[in-house]
Amino acid sequence: MQLSAKKTSNVVGLDVEAGSIAAAEVSVNGSAKVGKTGIATLVPGLSREGEVVDADALGAALKDLFAENKLPRDVRVGVANQRVIVRTIRMPFLEKPEEIETAIRFQAQDQVAMPLEQAVLDWQVVGTLSDDDGPKQMDVVVVAARRDMVLGISQALKSAGLRPVGIDVAAFGMIRALAGSTPQHGPQMSYEERLAQRHDGGLENDQGPAHLFCNLGDVTNLAVARGRTCLFTRVASFGMEGIAQRLAERRGLTLEHARQWIGHVGLERPVEEIDGDPETVVAARESLAEGASRLADELRTSLEFYGSQEGAVAVEGIVACGPGTVISGLGERLQRDLGYAVQVARPEALGHLPDEDAARLTLSYGLGLAE
Repeated sequence: MQLSAKKTSNVVGLDVEAGSIAAAEVSVNGSAKVGKTGIATLVPGLSREGEVVDADALGAALKDLFAENKLPRDVRVGVANQRVIVRTIRMPFLEKPEEIETAIRFQAQDQVAMPLEQAVLDWQVVGTLSDDDGPKQMDVVVVAARRDMVLGISQALKSAGLRPVGIDVAAFGMIRALAGSTPQHGPQMSYEERLAQRHDGGLENDQGPAHLFCNLGDVTNLAVARGRTCLFTRVASFGMEGIAQRLAERRGLTLEHARQWIGHVGLERPVEEIDGDPETVVAARESLAEGASRLADELRTSLEFYGSQEGAVAVEGIVACGPGTVISGLGERLQRDLGYAVQVARPEALGHLPDEDAARLTLSYGLGLAE
């Protein structure tokens, strides 16, 4: 599902965070493969909490990244912020797309907390339900995004000379990238087989337990999915950037240095065994421990809210990705605090890259895999 899209061959999945941009060239020809990649640090202030603040400056940074790494210009970019709303609507079964869209727009007025005339709306049927005692129904995932927010990222892409072939919900890219890493029940299908089934008009209900997927980046991107079907998604504004900012304020560091200290110190080794200024090491450990506790609260709140919904599928475990997963001990701390098994996952197609790069490029890869 995408807010805008057109068909192309090789696509560059693009993920923009407050501190960095990451791009991965993805091709699907029998199997999904990653070609050229690029990661670049951003100066503060170009993007904040998933929204573009300075489109021209971000465009200049993107232009440099694509030129330096000789990346193709066709891009699919992800959005993850508080101004993107995802809802699953259950409605009577309809076959014609125009009838579905009319019905969705009618129901969305009550379920989407933004004026529809100011929103970009997209939808996808994700399952059907048959009841002997009643009419056939279907579940539809609806995405609404503020038009001005979409225009901001579009302007940055245009400024960089890039061709946007799709603007997608970043959480959907995360699910595409990582769904194959969760335990599955029943016969397995490759990405290409699933894609062919959808193109042939087949409609499939994913089976088995649900998992909470989370990308630990500058914000925390969360999604509950069953197989590759998204059941719930949420963006928490607190993430790794908030932890780095806390340390930077405590020790008078730049954000870049604070990020480096967070990664260096981690949560595993005793602080007295870690090289570096002792006061900064202790401050980094304290900031990271406080941040881990807050991240656990964000995940717990999301799980509780999702679980309170009618028909919620039980969540079996947590699958984590993103820059935060390279910090030693963070996954174990979340597992301890939440009581769920936490699995740190990387797409197989990124296995040839250093772990830090694979972690940062996971969302980019998934965005390039749009179905």
